[in-house]
Amino acid sequence: MPNKEKKFLTVAPFQCAWRNDLKFKEAGRGCVAFEAFACNDVTLVFRENVGSQHYHYKRDTSPHYTVILGSHNNRRLKIEVDGKTVVDVQGIGLCSSSTFKSYWISIYDGLIRIGKGRYPFQNVVFEWLDSNPNCSVQYVGLSSWDKHVGYRNVNVLPFNQNHILMWKQVGCDQFEQDDEEGNQESEENHKLYENWGLENFLESWELSDMVFVVGTEERLIPAHKVILQAAGDFFSDSSDEKVVQLQSVTYPILHALLQYVYSGCTLISESQLSPLWALSSQFKLVPLMKQCDETMERFKLNKKLFDSGKNVELLYPSSLHHGCTSFPFGLPINIQRLEQLYTVDKYTDLNVYIDGHGLLTRAHKVILSLWSATFAKMFTNGMSESNSSQIYFRDVSSGSFKAMLEFMYTGELKLEDNMQFGSLLLELLFLADQFGVEFLHQECCKILLECLSEGWNSSIRRSYNGFFVLYPSLMDDEDYKFAEDSVCPILQAVSSMPSCRVIGELCERKFAKHFDYCTTASLDFVLLDEPAFSNIIRHPDLAVTCEERILNAILMWGMKANEFCEWEMVDQLLRDSNTELLFKERLHPVSMLLGFVRFPLLPYDLLKKLEESCLIRCIPAIDDLVSEAIACMDAPLAKPENGQNVRFQHRRSSFKELQYICDGDSNGVFYFVGTSSGDHPWVNPVLSKRIIITASSPTSRYTDPKALVSRTYLGTSFAGPRMEDEHISAWWMVDLGEDHQLMCNYYTLRQDGSTAFIRFWNFQGSLDGNNWTDLRVHKDDQTICKPGQFASWPIIGPNTLLPFRYFRAILTGPTMDVSNPWCFCICYLELYGFFH
Repeated sequence: MPNKEKKFLTVAPFQCAWRNDLKFKEAGRGCVAFEAFACNDVTLVFRENVGSQHYHYKRDTSPHYTVILGSHNNRRLKIEVDGKTVVDVQGIGLCSSSTFKSYWISIYDGLIRIGKGRYPFQNVVFEWLDSNPNCSVQYVGLSSWDKHVGYRNVNVLPFNQNHILMWKQVGCDQFEQDDEEGNQESEENHKLYENWGLENFLESWELSDMVFVVGTEERLIPAHKVILQAAGDFFSDSSDEKVVQLQSVTYPILHALLQYVYSGCTLISESQLSPLWALSSQFKLVPLMKQCDETMERFKLNKKLFDSGKNVELLYPSSLHHGCTSFPFGLPINIQRLEQLYTVDKYTDLNVYIDGHGLLTRAHKVILSLWSATFAKMFTNGMSESNSSQIYFRDVSSGSFKAMLEFMYTGELKLEDNMQFGSLLLELLFLADQFGVEFLHQECCKILLECLSEGWNSSIRRSYNGFFVLYPSLMDDEDYKFAEDSVCPILQAVSSMPSCRVIGELCERKFAKHFDYCTTASLDFVLLDEPAFSNIIRHPDLAVTCEERILNAILMWGMKANEFCEWEMVDQLLRDSNTELLFKERLHPVSMLLGFVRFPLLPYDLLKKLEESCLIRCIPAIDDLVSEAIACMDAPLAKPENGQNVRFQHRRSSFKELQYICDGDSNGVFYFVGTSSGDHPWVNPVLSKRIIITASSPTSRYTDPKALVSRTYLGTSFAGPRMEDEHISAWWMVDLGEDHQLMCNYYTLRQDGSTAFIRFWNFQGSLDGNNWTDLRVHKDDQTICKPGQFASWPIIGPNTLLPFRYFRAILTGPTMDVSNPWCFCICYLELYGFFH
């Protein structure tokens, strides 16, 4: 039976621990990162379903993978498929019996990769490809062989391109070489507080606020009221006593009780069980009472249990629900009672003041010290805070600091249900980094990584124990844009945190992939520091509709623009100023970054305008680049061959512009796809399965998806009504396919032969087909007023620069047809914009 001992999960010999949260989001694809402590056989099982309580991989007849680190007495690495050994190699990925070691194992369509270290996808030590992959494995089991194995910090990570890139770019060695002396000191501090926990305060005078007077010798034993009262009922509500007399109790009995409270475990002889039960009963320490009862009953049934004279171990049966290794989990602490003591200011010894806010709250020094080594040093190392009941903070948000304190008392993030959760999350991340609250830091990072990753959808709600279920407004239609809108603020926040380098790199990639939107929706990007902005401009995944946008963005960033402008405006400013005044300390970075603009891809007329501009005279770098581009256009044969000069190559993630000309033209997405990008005669793209169209009602004679892009007029074509979320609606939806996206800036509809003219509808885009962003909202739109009529509308605003895979037109109100007001009657649809 697996047990969680102290701060890690212990799996007994021939057992396997399963948790519902240890599950790949996508079957056959995922990564598990963990720390393990064992003499041999650190064993992980990957299977389609959760195993039973007494599961063991040797008896499993269902399809599964088994990875064994340190097989054959810690000499070999083994991989088994359905119980058959397929890999058996010597001396790779071995275990450690002296300390916890970090490992990760990833599976991607049968490719199993094993690595060591804290960072997944880094430091690969072995990989093997299954020629007949099992793409159904999803659950992860933590198992063992003939000896106990300890696991901790077990996390399952999604396996998509974002995570591969962001983890691959993390280099631990860089930090180790920056400052050897500083790192040596940091390592010493880390070792000092590596196993920091409540056990460090057991019978310690540090931060104690009461004492027990034990035995006839009146021995003084210090303790902490908030800890004891959260575990049992040591003090009456009206009592504020600081001394508890226990003359009839011996020291070993009290020591065992306190050790159980502070560490979750104690050793005691059989003869001491009864007095320990009596003392735990006096203080209503229920978990210890039950364990004493159960142990004494076992002794009565089997006298041989205590013949050997060995001590009995009483171990708190901690729950695996949280999977957390930090206080107060794994200890006999009632979290609700602890939170109540904080709420009513019971036994507090610290007043927390925030500059500009005054008294924020009252807290307990020992609780803050348990979570944060910084606070522990502050309160115990003779600093001014050690002898004071007051602490003052400047440049700290009152809301985020209170949220951090609430996390320390509950172990859960409790963000208010409002639209400020993004900024609060960043502030919490900063505080967690500043004060070294590691678990809070991990939780903030996990949420941010998920928000920034592709696939920001409803599955994320299940990733954090209902976090987004508690706060449904965080998943509104418009909140898809959280990732893009928050990239720059996140980059600014994490730039000073080496521990958040992964998040910074993912933000840079997100910015690069949505460059048009991120440089148009707001001016936040001009506040980015040089390394971050430079990384974006250089990024291999940079996607842009035209190179002129990159030129404009570099110039705006260089002069820290307070309003949007194009290069012509900058050119005009230079006529009345100079580059030193305009760009100041960013002049050199601007000159360097302009070299990454692919000027040969700009229109010839634009290049000729640049040739006559002040920019050419003031910034020599532009002069050379523009001259090179014009020369190549004037003499095409002089153009370098492919691969010789990247400036002449289209970006691999570039978009094809499909511009609206007139209703029913041949410039739209569906016509472009139907002609295989213009290379072949047109074929209905639905019939060729290049796109998928669905409707709110089942396919029928008059609800025909292929008819919507057939370019043929139909007298009757409609999507019927259906009930969704207790609301009636009707819609047509387009799926461009997993390899294509569109930044839509125009769309066309055509009414069928009926008079069911639409008046209220939304045109929307989505990345996953579940969460929708409104691109244009129509309210009482009178445009369509006769059968067979074409009508087209532009998409305006920053949303035109967001790429989507799915699009739909959905009725939000009845049509003009009285008899069937919820039939969406159109026979033609076409989309325009930048297609990828």
